Amino acid sequence: MTSTSHHDERIANMSFASVYPHYVTKVEKKGRTKEELHRVIEWLTGFDEHRLQELIDQKVTFEEFFRQANLHPNAKLITGTICGYRVEEIENPLTQQTRYLDKLVDELAKGRAMDKILRK
Repeated sequence: MTSTSHHDERIANMSFASVYPHYVTKVEKKGRTKEELHRVIEWLTGFDEHRLQELIDQKVTFEEFFRQANLHPNAKLITGTICGYRVEEIENPLTQQTRYLDKLVDELAKGRAMDKILRK
């Protein structure tokens, strides 16, 4: 995917704290829990619940969020389409990492089994 620098910059500068409530709402509307969401985020980033809350309180950008993350080695196994883009074809690393998270949240909301979401 060839994204524009404006698109990549917009994602980089977006606050994780501004998007997080939407993730919670999306999964809870579909019968999943905040705890499951946190498990998915921890798998991808290495952030436990306490660290995640600190980052939310600090209102870090997605750029800072993923700079501090310890991305799971199997994150590259996340494939498919999200927001009209194939995640495995996204060229900008930060945009790709953000879309990895979006894809995992989407899979959780769609009822996919946790062991499938957490690629092992």
